[in-house]
Amino acid sequence: MTDLIARAMDRAIALGDAVRGTTGDNPWVGCVILDQSGEIIGEGATQAPGQAHAEVMALAQAGDRAQGATAVVTLEPCSHVGRTPACVEALIEAGVSSVLYAIEDPDQRVGGTGAAALRGAGIDVAAGVRAREVSEQLAPYLHHRRTGRPLVVLKMASTLDGRTAAADGTSKWVTSEEARADVANLRARSDAIIVGAGTVRSDDPLLTARTTPEPVRQPQRIVLGAIPEGARVLPARSYEGDLAALIDELGQSGVLQVLIEGGASVAQAFIEANLVDRVVLYLAPAIMGGDDGAPVLRGHGAPTIDAMKRGRLISAVQVGDDLRVEVAL
Repeated sequence: MTDLIARAMDRAIALGDAVRGTTGDNPWVGCVILDQSGEIIGEGATQAPGQAHAEVMALAQAGDRAQGATAVVTLEPCSHVGRTPACVEALIEAGVSSVLYAIEDPDQRVGGTGAAALRGAGIDVAAGVRAREVSEQLAPYLHHRRTGRPLVVLKMASTLDGRTAAADGTSKWVTSEEARADVANLRARSDAIIVGAGTVRSDDPLLTARTTPEPVRQPQRIVLGAIPEGARVLPARSYEGDLAALIDELGQSGVLQVLIEGGASVAQAFIEANLVDRVVLYLAPAIMGGDDGAPVLRGHGAPTIDAMKRGRLISAVQVGDDLRVEVAL
């Protein structure tokens, strides 16, 4: 049954990933219901805010066959009543015999109480299946619930020698079409995008998630500074003030992931303020050469090797002709 559970959790992870960006400030959870022979009899994923959670969707598909079944879910089922009823009550009422989940929910309204309620009803409960994978999948939600702040992701794209534009200012396109499509997916998975006014003036970006299919909603756009008249980035919010205060404010409003899109001075400012949690770098197999050209970061760097920021490599994958490197700081 161990292999069956692992495969079921893999399916639950895929179900959750498919609805990322549609669940608001709720986690994008997947759930699979297995009968006593290991056959999948129900599956589901969290719906839009105020609608059914993954467990309820899967139980509805399983129907009466859920009696004595096993629920495999990516996150500990919730035990509190919010915009929807508690998922543990649905599982208890359906008569499942066991619940296996990947990780505990750090939300202060849950935090082990879901598992306790299930055990109190005589249901076998176990955790830890595919915990690493789910922790990565739900990283923005987990970070928000633990810190009150959104996960701040800095996106950069450069040549091998760290340039984002040539000496004459031209920058389209440093990276491949496939890398740009991947950036669109990154935007679609973010709740807010932050960019500097200088980038808006020079590039006039849309900062929209142009994906197929169209995303359910576009991230809110925030410009650090005055928004130039007629900029394509509109509608957007202008902000001038402390960066940490902005991130706190976004977290309080339910934003789970923020994408920093530039430019070089804005990126450096967030790094110096210790506000960057992740870096996603698209590295093109190209060399600008020379001392000219725009650097990927601009500002005061580390004065010594010991002062240099080091992170943890999450992934390094080829996207088109480019390398996509993701690092946790």
